[in-house]
Amino acid sequence: MNKQPLLSKVSIAVAALASILMFAWPLLIATDSQNENLLAQAVFMALMPLIIAIVLVEFSTGEIGSRQLAILGVMTAINAVIRLLGAGTAGIETAFFLIIIGAYIFRSGFGFILGSASILVSALLGAGVGPWLPFQMMAAGLVGIGAGALPRFKGKFAQLLTLCVYAVLASFVYGALMTLWNWPFLAGADSSVSYEAGAGLGANLLRFLNYEIATGGLLWDAGRAITTCALILIAAPALLTSLRRAANRGGFEG
Repeated sequence: MNKQPLLSKVSIAVAALASILMFAWPLLIATDSQNENLLAQAVFMALMPLIIAIVLVEFSTGEIGSRQLAILGVMTAINAVIRLLGAGTAGIETAFFLIIIGAYIFRSGFGFILGSASILVSALLGAGVGPWLPFQMMAAGLVGIGAGALPRFKGKFAQLLTLCVYAVLASFVYGALMTLWNWPFLAGADSSVSYEAGAGLGANLLRFLNYEIATGGLLWDAGRAITTCALILIAAPALLTSLRRAANRGGFEG
């Protein structure tokens, strides 16, 4: 297995940390003066250079070569279209199985770009553009980063089990992150589930958990987990073989 260059590791770690911090602002900033649209615009402006920077770093370090870049483009386009079949309706989400499988073969940098770019393209194709888009892109990118860091087992059953377990975890984390960023705007004020500026990390985490339960977010996330697992079980055997063959031909050892 090729040793991942330090620069690549650092760039991915910075991307992951920046993404998590943007979601966690309600727990870290003791103010109620945030504006949803301004926040989304700021995140989008920060995210675009971040994606470009990771592409350049991954390409310069050899983590993504010309062949992988071509595969990335094709998978982004395919995943953008596939997402239109679900786009989260009633918890049915069709976008994540391909992100997880692609990242599992080509590692975290590839997964971050695939996740964020495919969400952007699908939104432009009709899935919906709004203040939520940059956060969806970041959350999907984090799903790709995590999938790229999964252990590589040799047996097919172990690989499928690993991908499915991760898909369940990632589905709930994605849902929690997407709820967290807009929780202060949607939960209202002066209730047991409302965001309270300056209340402290523990108190707001408890309020957030109550909000997730009250709004049925966990049930929505369960639908995403089931859908993603089912699609992985159906598609992963063939896709893992095909993508691994393409990776080997391109001189990439995942």
